Amino acid sequence: MEDLYVWLISFLFLIALLALVVFQLMCLADLEFDYINPYDSSNRINRVILPEYIAEGVLGAFFLLTGHWCMSLFCGPYLYYNVKLYMRKQHLVDVTEIFNMLHKEKKIRLFKLFYLVFLLFLSIFWMILTALEDHE
Repeated sequence: MEDLYVWLISFLFLIALLALVVFQLMCLADLEFDYINPYDSSNRINRVILPEYIAEGVLGAFFLLTGHWCMSLFCGPYLYYNVKLYMRKQHLVDVTEIFNMLHKEKKIRLFKLFYLVFLLFLSIFWMILTALEDHE
């Protein structure tokens, strides 16, 4: 039964991460269609970047501590990319360069979105499998 709670907590973490990435994509789309100015868009995106990085780090550590090695390995590349950006101080969106980097930033967020959806499907699969095993 404890394993089912682990998958439920990871499911909630992944939903929160998906919400943060979708919020960033919406801010970039609003900027692209000129619904919002560059300062507000970059300010909104920069406010949620660190919580996204922290949540992904906590999720990876959570999988590692609970003994789900495969899922922690799947969290590794995303976590590595975030740490690499943070160490190079390239994690924040620059107000003056946001229009030049708009296409690249949208691609990065879309890749993150698809990666998180993949992790979410894996988490749901393991949650259902665990629930069926506990039921028998």
